[in-house]
Amino acid sequence: MPMATWQDLVQYVRLNYEVISITEDEVRILFNFEELNEDDQRTQVVIVALEVLDAKHEWVQIASPIGLADKVDLKALLAEIGNSSIACGAAVMGNHVVLRHSLPLKDLDLHEFTDPLELLAGTADQLEEMFFGGDEY
Repeated sequence: MPMATWQDLVQYVRLNYEVISITEDEVRILFNFEELNEDDQRTQVVIVALEVLDAKHEWVQIASPIGLADKVDLKALLAEIGNSSIACGAAVMGNHVVLRHSLPLKDLDLHEFTDPLELLAGTADQLEEMFFGGDEY
């Protein structure tokens, strides 16, 4: 099912995920792993944002904070991402290390959104536990 507009995607997210906050160009959700595995009580904050490239191309960015940049060995973290992840890049945004993935919004299919969202949330959760020792985000 193609989601041709940002509003379509926001509506889908509102219906299928626990929304923490919402603005005109950003939806924050609490991804609950219990829906995938009833024994898993962990959660992960995920930000879904509208990004406009060159004032005409709309993209969806999926991002998740995993910890404070000054509290981690960035080289070791990047090496782990390089060895274990196929769909996430890492960045420092503000004070936080985040994992993120971007998709063109035009003709975006449901699975082109949900699969990377689940993969990013799971990877972020694992890396947060591995490198920061908790479940803060």
